[in-house]
Amino acid sequence: MVDKNEIKGGAKEMGGNIKEAAGKAVGNERMEAEGTVDQAEGKTQKNYGKVKDAARDQMK
Repeated sequence: MVDKNEIKGGAKEMGGNIKEAAGKAVGNERMEAEGTVDQAEGKTQKNYGKVKDAARDQMK
């Protein structure tokens, strides 16, 4: 079963990727940096969900 953190993290990571690309396209360095941060946060949350899911599987 997929943990909700995996889904939310993946969505945030994807949104950050889009935000970074938009920032690059319009020359907005702040938006580009925010996109990079969002990607890192999303990746962290997604990995947390994977670890939590794996731990739950081990407890069964």
